[in-house]
Amino acid sequence: MDSSKIRNFCIIAHIDHGKSTIADRMMELTDTVAKREMKAQLLDSMELEREKGITIKLTPVQMHWKGYTLNLIDTPGHVDFSYEVSRSLQAVEAAVLVVDATQGIQAQTLANVYLALEQDLCIIPVINKIDLPAADVEKVSAQIVNLLGCQPKDIIPVSGKTGQGIPDILDRIINCAPAPRVLSDDDALNKSTRALIFDSYFDDYRGVILYVRIFDGKIGKNSEIRMMAAETNGIALEVGSLTPKMVPQSSLDEGSIGYIVTNLKTTREAKVGDTVTLAKTPANMPLPGYKNVLPFVYAGFFPVSNDQYQDLKDAIEKLSMSDSALHFEPENSPVLGFGLRIGFLGLLHMDIIKERLEREFNLDLVITNPSTNYEVTTTDGEELNIRSASDLPDQSTIQEIREPWVKGEIILPQTMIGGVLGLINEKRGHQTNLSYIEDRAVIDFEAPMANLLTDFYDQLKSVTSGYASFNYELSDYRPEDLVRLDFLVAGNRVDALSVMCHRTEADALGREITKKLKEVIPRQNFEVALQAAIGAKIIARETIGAYRKDVLVKIHTGDRDRKAKLLEKQKKGKARMKRFGKIDIPSEAFTVMLKRN
Repeated sequence: MDSSKIRNFCIIAHIDHGKSTIADRMMELTDTVAKREMKAQLLDSMELEREKGITIKLTPVQMHWKGYTLNLIDTPGHVDFSYEVSRSLQAVEAAVLVVDATQGIQAQTLANVYLALEQDLCIIPVINKIDLPAADVEKVSAQIVNLLGCQPKDIIPVSGKTGQGIPDILDRIINCAPAPRVLSDDDALNKSTRALIFDSYFDDYRGVILYVRIFDGKIGKNSEIRMMAAETNGIALEVGSLTPKMVPQSSLDEGSIGYIVTNLKTTREAKVGDTVTLAKTPANMPLPGYKNVLPFVYAGFFPVSNDQYQDLKDAIEKLSMSDSALHFEPENSPVLGFGLRIGFLGLLHMDIIKERLEREFNLDLVITNPSTNYEVTTTDGEELNIRSASDLPDQSTIQEIREPWVKGEIILPQTMIGGVLGLINEKRGHQTNLSYIEDRAVIDFEAPMANLLTDFYDQLKSVTSGYASFNYELSDYRPEDLVRLDFLVAGNRVDALSVMCHRTEADALGREITKKLKEVIPRQNFEVALQAAIGAKIIARETIGAYRKDVLVKIHTGDRDRKAKLLEKQKKGKARMKRFGKIDIPSEAFTVMLKRN
């Protein structure tokens, strides 16, 4: 294939700005998919993607337009899946930037533009949803001009719903996007095959399948291949393009995007960002890979029945084969039994995995409050990475605790700045910059990750009536005065309820959580004390009153002494129950922090 006739591009935008719908219209217009097979969000093949109306996994597809081969990668828009976007940008030369004509530039729009500029991509600006009554094309065009420094005539107005303007996007890609880089003849004589893995997943019937971009050389069917970073060898059992169905070919040539079916058994043997070369004539230098994506939100996943522990472990191992950002390790809780502590990129990522486990694997789960990871230095100089408050060593042995901070960016109407700054301060954060894009304000701030984990997004939407958008990235780890806040039920510490917090927030948080626990833990036949403690110091307490059995119901006399004797006997019986009784803690208690006041 002549590489000068190839164009590789991706579509980037904020969540729900219409990327997947525009991709649908492109496939329809180029006859990539027959009209009878067409359905909304065709590239969102996962049930959860279609139900939630969001893109989770990136999806490549090859189209043909006016003699050119166009390789499109549709990308996620939500902040939790920005690592998927970074993969896409490594594999293409151009990016179609989609902005909603009714909402304008949002936080993830900015984040994606910065990523595209870092990769020196050709950016093609597009305003979508121009057919809606609330569309304000002129205002949004001014925002895009302000952001990119382009001319208003460079912006393509389109409607993903009706297909208006879609041919203009395809023409612009052909005319403005650069063709894949081609080496000179002298270099070509000495070059070795190199391809970048930008996604991989495990197929139950075919093994590990790689999505690759060929930068140098070509990979033919049945070639022996080598993954340079993983230092593993395999065989390319089948190669081809995606339309979006797999179409086998004899080889994948330079500049093209396609798939490789391998004989590998796990994606750990072919990690995303690795370079594929030929085993017989390996390349000397790998391609620049991706950043190693590390999770910074952790939660305990426990099956309601311990009989399902192995099923949970098998299910997570299967999901991790196609999600390189998913990390997990065994965890044991005296209350919840055996489970897994799983690391995620954010709360939506956690929610998606939870729903997939429950739907696809029929698991009944208890999930503990999400937490982040902490770096701990002990008094003897040992460095620890703590992912759960219950793992924190004794306070007397700790020299320093460092917590992750994030750099955040909020875009909102100028009239709502005051309320949002107040919310940031409430979360121990601080504003670092305030700028404006036309009639919108952009607040840059820093805040501890732990304080944004639970309900920050919901509170932001409430303060701004849903008009704000939020984006963040991990900044660094900073030493803070942090403590472990424990919760005791009937005098027994429940490790699964323990949380890390700043010392200044401990009293208020302890009171708040004990009140919440009082609402969800059912009453017993005896009084139950709920306590919050830092070490041996109790800082908050609530009491769940006992059910009272009416022991006087059979007495038909007004003898006060006899009544008092029966009530005293009942009181002594309850004291014994209090000493030996076992409290059943419902699953709602372990997620009580997700819905705080």
